Amino acid sequence: MVVIAIIVGCILGAMLGMNVPMISYTYSTYLAIAIVAALDSVFGGITSVIKKTFDLKIFITGFFGNAILSILLTILGEKLNLDIYLAAIIVFVGRMFTNFAIIRRYYVDKWSSKFKEKAQKQETVVEEKQ
Repeated sequence: MVVIAIIVGCILGAMLGMNVPMISYTYSTYLAIAIVAALDSVFGGITSVIKKTFDLKIFITGFFGNAILSILLTILGEKLNLDIYLAAIIVFVGRMFTNFAIIRRYYVDKWSSKFKEKAQKQETVVEEKQ
């Protein structure tokens, strides 16, 4: 079911991407920081699913809250003539890498345990034949 949702999302995203007009340079910084904040929330959601602590309310509020806060920081930085959005990018990207490391370790451990179980089953079959 998840695979179907991913495929449908990719197709819809590609179709929208081809038909939506280009984002002007004026708004590209806002969109970029909002996308990074949203991706941070997605990686955090995947990590919380792995840890079995996922809460949809927390995910939704974090998803939109992080995106809106990062856009507001970008606007404030422009008004003050400072690149405050860089601080948000550093924090969000750092958290994304941390969450990705947790996700990666989980799946590497899962796959390696499957390979060990498979190897043990093959050993028992060989021992039974002898």
